[in-house]
Amino acid sequence: MPLFRSQKPFKTSDLGMHWDAEDPFLFVSHHEDDYPHGNRQQAPPLEEIRGRNLGRDYQLRLGFRMYHGKVVPGFPMHAHWGYETLTLPEKGYIDHFDTEGIQGRFGFGDAQWVSASSKYEHCEMYPLADQENRNPNDITQIMINLPLEMKNRGNQVTTVWREDIARASGDGWNAEVLCGRFAGASAESPNTNSYAKISNGVRIVRLSLEPEAKLDVDAAAEGSRRNLYFVTGGTAEVMGTEVESNSRLKFSHTGPFTIVNGSDESVMWLLEGKPIDQKMMSYGPVTLGDLKDVRKAMDEIRINEFLEWPWDIIDKTQPLGTERFIRYADGTECRPGIGKDTGSRPTNEE
Repeated sequence: MPLFRSQKPFKTSDLGMHWDAEDPFLFVSHHEDDYPHGNRQQAPPLEEIRGRNLGRDYQLRLGFRMYHGKVVPGFPMHAHWGYETLTLPEKGYIDHFDTEGIQGRFGFGDAQWVSASSKYEHCEMYPLADQENRNPNDITQIMINLPLEMKNRGNQVTTVWREDIARASGDGWNAEVLCGRFAGASAESPNTNSYAKISNGVRIVRLSLEPEAKLDVDAAAEGSRRNLYFVTGGTAEVMGTEVESNSRLKFSHTGPFTIVNGSDESVMWLLEGKPIDQKMMSYGPVTLGDLKDVRKAMDEIRINEFLEWPWDIIDKTQPLGTERFIRYADGTECRPGIGKDTGSRPTNEE
């Protein structure tokens, strides 16, 4: 558990790779790595991965981690069940393959929404697409819970290309609005079976502030819980209190507040939402109603995950030179500027 440094009207704690969150959010993962140039397999040079604990490499060495990848960094086939994920790679690509028969490549500011209310498996690999230069990655993944009545209602995958993300800007600041209303811009999850809707007070905003920039944040929806994650930068004043980067600010109120950035460029994430406030149980990749449901789900994943995987390997990547796209099982394909991705239809409804 993080150690909170008591302050009013918020408490602060240090950030790591996984950020604590509040209902309706489960947690946030942030992966930042400086990968070397890629080889023809879009993998690091052999001499830079030799001696690592491949398959479970979370140790930062030579500026990067392999995570669960053994050739290409990333996360081979794994399960999700009972929640939605929002994944935003600000830098780097993610190659996506899943049990719905969907595949694609997205990155460099795109956003992917996956509503995995039912059993769902995918792989997320980080291809080193540049063979001449380094391949820095900066990836944030936000886990958003689903109410009990939304669980086991099928799975949906939708990509929002960076060209289509709602944005707002002011004097020295820019905002990417992934969900909610902020400074005149608005958005919400494009998936139908999602709690990440304006009506639920959910607001997910990535803030970029120039040195000395001032930003007034309006009130959250009544009854919401609010967290501000100060990811990179130096210092900033929030409601007149100086805070350092690499900090989570857990607010005790939902009224307006002001950020005055310090002398460095800063990046922050604002997460707000009305709590679902239902008793649930989480274990591993599963969040369902009770321990019995979770155990049953874990048994099903363990027995069937390899049998149901439709691809030839569990750490599959797109061919070298592939541009951003998504292709559904019916052959429908979407690319930036060529049709808007309307997402997959809910599947496996129970």
